[in-house]
Amino acid sequence: MEENKNNIQQYEAEQIQVLEGLEAVRKRPGMYIGSTGLKGLHHLVWEIVDNAIDEALIGVCKNINVFIHQDNSITVEDDGRGFPVGIHPKLGKPAVEVALTILHAGSKFGGGGYKVSGGLHGVGVSVVNALSEWLEVKVKRDGHLYHQEYSRGSATTKLTVIGEADSTGTTVSFKPDHEIFEEVEYNFDTLEHRLRELAFLNKGVKIYLKDERYDIEKTFMYEGGIVSFVKYLNKNKDPLHSEPIYINTKKDEIEVEVALQYNSSYAENIFSFANNINTLEGGTHTNGFKTSLTKVINDYARKYKILKENDANLLGEDVREGLTTVISIKIPDPQFEGQTKTKLGNPEVRGIVDSIVSENLEAFLEENPSGAKIIVDKALTAARAREAAKKARELTRRKNVLESTSLPGKLADCSEKDPSLCEIYIVEGDSAGGSAKQGRDRKNQAILPLRGKILNVEKARLDKILSSEMLKNMITAFGAGISEDFNIEKMRYHKIILMTDADVDGAHIRVLLLTFFYRYMRPLIDAGYVYIAQPPLYGVKNKAGTKIFGYAYNDKELSELLKKHKEASVQRYKGLGEMNATQLWDTTMDPETRTILQVTSEDAAAADEILTITMGEKVEPRREFIEQNAKYVKNLDI
Repeated sequence: MEENKNNIQQYEAEQIQVLEGLEAVRKRPGMYIGSTGLKGLHHLVWEIVDNAIDEALIGVCKNINVFIHQDNSITVEDDGRGFPVGIHPKLGKPAVEVALTILHAGSKFGGGGYKVSGGLHGVGVSVVNALSEWLEVKVKRDGHLYHQEYSRGSATTKLTVIGEADSTGTTVSFKPDHEIFEEVEYNFDTLEHRLRELAFLNKGVKIYLKDERYDIEKTFMYEGGIVSFVKYLNKNKDPLHSEPIYINTKKDEIEVEVALQYNSSYAENIFSFANNINTLEGGTHTNGFKTSLTKVINDYARKYKILKENDANLLGEDVREGLTTVISIKIPDPQFEGQTKTKLGNPEVRGIVDSIVSENLEAFLEENPSGAKIIVDKALTAARAREAAKKARELTRRKNVLESTSLPGKLADCSEKDPSLCEIYIVEGDSAGGSAKQGRDRKNQAILPLRGKILNVEKARLDKILSSEMLKNMITAFGAGISEDFNIEKMRYHKIILMTDADVDGAHIRVLLLTFFYRYMRPLIDAGYVYIAQPPLYGVKNKAGTKIFGYAYNDKELSELLKKHKEASVQRYKGLGEMNATQLWDTTMDPETRTILQVTSEDAAAADEILTITMGEKVEPRREFIEQNAKYVKNLDI
């Protein structure tokens, strides 16, 4: 702990290094927080929480409290060292004010405050301040309680001592500026998912979340760290070995932590992090892990003659079937790349992770022969299924299905050839399909009706999927292939719109389709190509039913319409087929007036959990999920 003590001593005003001012943040907020929508709104919280987590990384913070207040303002409290309050040697202002009012003023630019940091750019607190209607900071340090207020990036009061303190820590409260953000209402689930994730990644740190709007509170603390994380991810699945395999080693100042456990499912789930940042696009740490896993399992299978001399090696996809793993590394100077800067690029990390995982995994397999046999058998079964799927693909190619120039007979294609201008509606049933075909804009809207039962891909491998006529029709219509053959560049449409009935059956079909996209065409979701149509629930007409006054998409809109039209009748649409072509166009398909929801998978762990619960083998988690969420369901037709 000597190194930590030195760090603690060095965290003073002179460590705050100034790189540039704050002028551009309010003019171009998207450059700093990604967007001014809900993603950017929640990013403000992450920036403040990350500062507290950085304190936890060096062992000086054990408690972090997050509050959502009635007015959607936020408070984040920590029991770290307390933000430096001394006068900055160059600027003559308190260090806390410098950090809150000047961009790139932080201790993460070689100033010695932190060796490992999750807050990458040092822009965090100043950007939050610039984009807040008001911000208030309280610092407990050196026996005093300090206080200062700000508005839209500028200090409105001096830093003053307002009391005594017998502990240390920082409290930041802020209210997002409604002039900047499209929405200023925080989502409890979004905060809950990320804070739980941070608690898993930082074992022993207690994170408390309280939503004062709805009187909800949650506490997250996991002494098991990422081992608890893997168990949580697998809790609704059937693990093949009781305890996750855990690896934790430090080499060349890089700490590598890996936990992995196999389950009976067919999906692989790898969650990777660098300095607590979710590396959604993977990177060198993920590549190193995959390489070592494939090599070690093949070597073990060869050594014990499970793989015979003439047998082909197991592939990476074979040894990762049914695998849930969390990879977390701590590195002094992370380099991020990729479109969203969530891909780790440090070249030295790959070899370090590879060697550490190889050494520890080899030892585990040798010391646990029964567990090793289960893992190798799972991979061998996956390899056989892969070969079967390969033969199925070859067969469908020979039948001109997957690579055919002839499109499915049920598809009503559009005339536009530029995929970026084309959209395809996946429509439930022939009746709605007929209305959609008549009402569409033939230039750029294609219609593919679905009939019959859709295969639940959560319970099926690829060879069975390729025998499903309905799914084959979709694959062929899209033109991009599937699984290892999938190529998003070949997509014939850049908008896939799921248009199903607004009832329980329609919702079930949507979940089945989304499960298929998530498991086998995930790049479509990541690219933002998948949408859900929002058909109206009600039509408000005159008593004779000859004139439509308007449509309502929820009960509130219905109430407003009925206030305007006292003498009216209400039609509850139980299915899209109840609307004629004109009504369907006016309400659900006209780009000028329709509402469509974009499907995202930013929180992959949450998405995987919901799909496992709703579409997996276990009945009990599904029953609990329905009971817990029934109160949120409206307009449910049984």
